[in-house]
Amino acid sequence: MVRTFSSREIKIQIKNFELLEVSSGKKKFLKDYFSNKATVIMFICNHCPYVKHINTELIRLANDFLPKKISFLAINSNDAEKYPDDSPENMKKVYHKLGYPFPYFFDETQVVAKYYSAKCTPEFFIFSGKGNLCYHGQLDDSRPENHIPVTGLDVRNILQNILEGKKIDPIVKLSYGCNIKWKT
Repeated sequence: MVRTFSSREIKIQIKNFELLEVSSGKKKFLKDYFSNKATVIMFICNHCPYVKHINTELIRLANDFLPKKISFLAINSNDAEKYPDDSPENMKKVYHKLGYPFPYFFDETQVVAKYYSAKCTPEFFIFSGKGNLCYHGQLDDSRPENHIPVTGLDVRNILQNILEGKKIDPIVKLSYGCNIKWKT
């Protein structure tokens, strides 16, 4: 595990890609899951201890905001050949075991991670319903080693502000976790 910080470089606009959605085993367009209110794109994976640390909160967060018409998409961009725990087959197992209420996509070519300049897992991007970036960074201040409770506070605050119609200039609050396992 290599601790890596998220990038300060941000993409301003949400973009559509076609990726394998592991629960169905079919390629699907991300845009089919975008919301008119807000869309949360999460770069996660199966084996990262930072992601394992927050999985329960990811599910709670999505269950809290999905009824409010905010969508969530999880993407794994790791090299599954070098990291077989992150293969689509194992992603499907984790999806069902944890009961993810959001689609879990496999970014085999890593083009999506490169577009968003994602560097680590977990890393979050929140877009308004118009597709403009509102937030890029961490879920909250909790990490496996720091004994701070997992609350999802940073993401929750942005989503609540969106629901309340507040104007949000793009906010970057660096995340850190495992580096994305790039293909060589």
